[in-house]
Amino acid sequence: MKFLKKLLKWVLIILMFPALYFVFSFIAMAITVNDSDSIVPKTKTIYLNTNGVHLDVALHQNDLSVDLSNSLIYFENEKYVSFGWGDENFYINTPTWGELTFKNAVTAMFWKSSTLMHLTRYETVEDDWVAVKVTQEQLVALNNYVLNSFKMINGTEKIYLPNDSYSINDNFYKASGSYSLFKTCNSWVNIGFKESGLKACYWTPFDFGLLKKYAE
Repeated sequence: MKFLKKLLKWVLIILMFPALYFVFSFIAMAITVNDSDSIVPKTKTIYLNTNGVHLDVALHQNDLSVDLSNSLIYFENEKYVSFGWGDENFYINTPTWGELTFKNAVTAMFWKSSTLMHLTRYETVEDDWVAVKVTQEQLVALNNYVLNSFKMINGTEKIYLPNDSYSINDNFYKASGSYSLFKTCNSWVNIGFKESGLKACYWTPFDFGLLKKYAE
């Protein structure tokens, strides 16, 4: 009987963790930071986009800083460059929820692992993208945030992975940092918005957290 009581106790503890995680996530998503309107004109537009798993931020070619665009692969007709960050194994093996496995999810969430920057190129703005107006200062800050997320050789050269991509219009690069339950691909974008002075969630592990801030 004692064994069963202990077993039940541990089962309840294990079940409580994901419940608390989701409760805290939704509370943190509801809290908005940087919500005050800037008196500086917002003359630039960036975009949020998602494939249902990974949230990205897209910038026009002309809005990429020299340092950020340096050594990136894109072509003249590809006017928009979309950036995402995430766990290397999860990114490569889970492009959609259909490829999600228990092993990949647990490994990404609980084990320290390498990360990647995912760059996708577009000729035009997609219909489901969410437009975000920004100031020049906010754009510069976001450029720097994205740049600092790349792992560099000698501080200047990005590390391109030539054999890994989903299609002909995307590429992967080595990234800095480690993925976890509390820093997901979606919270990476949210952190970038927070640090750039843009409206954001206090914290969000999900794509819809930040998207809802700009769909309101």
